[in-house]
Amino acid sequence: MCMKEYIANLEKADMLIYNGAGMEHWVEDVTKSLSNKDIVLVEASEGIDLMEGHHHHDDEGEEAHEHEHGLDPHVWTSIKNAKKEMENIKNALVKADAANAEYYEANFKMYSEKFDELDKKYETEIAKLPNKNIVVSHEAFGYLCKEYGLTQVGIEGLSPDSEPNPKRMAEIVEFVEEHNVKVIFFEELVSPKVAESVAKETGATTDVLNPIEGLTEEQLKEGNDYISIMEQNLNSIVKALQ
Repeated sequence: MCMKEYIANLEKADMLIYNGAGMEHWVEDVTKSLSNKDIVLVEASEGIDLMEGHHHHDDEGEEAHEHEHGLDPHVWTSIKNAKKEMENIKNALVKADAANAEYYEANFKMYSEKFDELDKKYETEIAKLPNKNIVVSHEAFGYLCKEYGLTQVGIEGLSPDSEPNPKRMAEIVEFVEEHNVKVIFFEELVSPKVAESVAKETGATTDVLNPIEGLTEEQLKEGNDYISIMEQNLNSIVKALQ
């Protein structure tokens, strides 16, 4: 959808839910310019402790890839954070549509229980793993790693389309060999090229870890959602680290 259509939709919308933490840097400018002054803005990440993100740049490309404040916006990769975001959204819906408050509260309760179960499963399964280092092509898993005691080593920084320089590639290859890393993760919506070249050089294999920044048409058709994708992520992590 182009920005023009998006703005036209916002003029008619009751509510705009966005992640925040610097991810949607356009929100303030766009919403200021709307004539729809009744739109309710919901920053889903409100109240979540934000982490600093890392940047790996070629020196000359430094400016191009600066992420606002260097904060890591991928807060939802921790299930506890995703639950907090869900609560923020539920509270906003209850406030905006009080007549249906019970419906929102009941849905929140049902999904909260599912999120808690999944969170426990992550804790239990990851605690048992002998290895705690994951190598990822894009550093989108900081909150997941912090929550469950893993360490992510990113080939690239927060921005999935930045290219690592040869020095960074050499560091990663050395890390993989030194720590006996067997799997290099990439995301399905981003080219696996970089992960594949590290794998080729070190004899590791590649697999997908999904930061849930978007779903493919196919995934939507299959009825995938946050819970099913996070289940798949856990299986991939367990397989890679045991």
